Amino acid sequence: MEETLSLRDPAGNRIAAVLAEPQQRTGHVAVLCHGFLSHKNSASNQALAELLQQRGIASLRFDCFGHGDSDGPFAKLTTSLAVAQARAVLTSIVDRGYRRLALVGSSFGGLVSLLAAAEWAGLHQSTPATVPALACLALKCPVVDFGEELRLELGEEGLQEWQRTNTIPDLHGGPVRLPLDYAFYQDCLTRIAYEPARSIAAPTLIVQGDHDEYVPLHQSQRLYASLPGPKHLEILPGADHRFTNPSDFQRMLTLITDWITTPPAS
Repeated sequence: MEETLSLRDPAGNRIAAVLAEPQQRTGHVAVLCHGFLSHKNSASNQALAELLQQRGIASLRFDCFGHGDSDGPFAKLTTSLAVAQARAVLTSIVDRGYRRLALVGSSFGGLVSLLAAAEWAGLHQSTPATVPALACLALKCPVVDFGEELRLELGEEGLQEWQRTNTIPDLHGGPVRLPLDYAFYQDCLTRIAYEPARSIAAPTLIVQGDHDEYVPLHQSQRLYASLPGPKHLEILPGADHRFTNPSDFQRMLTLITDWITTPPAS
C-alpha cells in the first residue's frame, strides 16, 4: 500500500513524499534519498520500495527541494537545505511510530544521507528517548565531496561561467543550461562528508561501480576508511554510475535490500 504525503521542512517548504507499507504493520522503515536532478520515483527507488515491501519493511521516498513535486525553485537548492529536509523526513517518520530507521542515499542523495546521519547521531546522543539511532545506512555511488566532483566535471572555465551566469550544464547531457545559483557550489565547499562520517556508528554499506563516470571511486574508498562502525564497500567490476547493465542493477538492489533487512550489529 502506498500513501502520498505532504511534509514540511524547517523553513516551511513542502516536501512531496510517498510512504510504501507492507501488509502487516511494521516499525522498520527505509528513507530513500534520490540523486541530483533525479526524483523520488526513480527506477532504483521504486524497485527498492517493492523489494523492501516483500521483506516486510516500509519505505518513504521523497523529492528533494526543487525536484519532482516538492517546492523549489531548483536554482535555490543547496546541500545544507537538502540535509535539513532529510532530517525533517526522519523526524516525520519517527512521529508516525517507526523506530527502526534505515537511510538510503543515491549519488548526491548519498552525500545528503551521510550528513543527515551524522547530525541525527548527535540528536540521538542528546535525546535517545525520542530520537532512535539509525539501524543502518546504505549508499549507492555516493558523492562525498561534491565540490571536487563539480571541479572535475566543469573545469575552471566552467566554474567561472557558473559564477557569472548562475547556470550549469545539464549534468545528464541535456542541451539546455539549468538555473542554479553559484551559492550551491560555495555551500558544497563547507559540506564535505569525510569528517562528519567519523561520527556515524550505524552499519554502512557503500556500493559503486569501478566504471562510474561521475563520482570518483577514491571518494568511496576514503569514505570507507573514515567510517568507524561496521561497514562494507562493494565495488562492482564494469558497473557505471547508473548501473545500466541489468545484472549490475539487480546486484546493487540485492546488496542494499539485504543490508537493510539484516545489517551487522553496531
